[in-house]
Amino acid sequence: MKTNISKFDKYAVPTIITLSILVPIIVLVLMYLPERSNLLGVDVGTFPFFHAIINALTALLLIIGYRMILKQKRKQHQFFMMTAFALSVVFLVSYVISKISNDPVPYGGEGLLKGIYFFILITHIILSAIIVPLVLFTIYRAISGNFEKHKKIARWTFPIWLYVAITGVLVYLFMYPYY
Repeated sequence: MKTNISKFDKYAVPTIITLSILVPIIVLVLMYLPERSNLLGVDVGTFPFFHAIINALTALLLIIGYRMILKQKRKQHQFFMMTAFALSVVFLVSYVISKISNDPVPYGGEGLLKGIYFFILITHIILSAIIVPLVLFTIYRAISGNFEKHKKIARWTFPIWLYVAITGVLVYLFMYPYY
């Protein structure tokens, strides 16, 4: 059933845009905090391992969700995609807590690996900011019943979201020896 999209767009679109601006700014500010306080009292490597697990699970859920829509199983598709979104929210909250709690750990690799690492890291960071509005608009278009717009934006959202999830795991693997 298609709802009156324009009525909801009045509220949803500005909310999505506001969140899409605020989330990266908050993360950026937290990365440059002068002093940190270990809120949960956990080791520095605990958060990155947790984040890698969440990213791996998110990638898996995205792939399964994509396969479900290819098989025209909309309910299953919705379940896997919303679960991936929920995990991404958990990741974001945990990531913010980790930035408040722990000083950044520098990458210690050299040579070719250092170049590969920084390429993956930089593309991961840029696309992490871009994925916020894409995911929110994709979900909003599905929930509001505008499946044509949902499909159009999901064609961009899916590969970028999957890349961010996979590279999140790769960043952890590159950094593992330095935690």
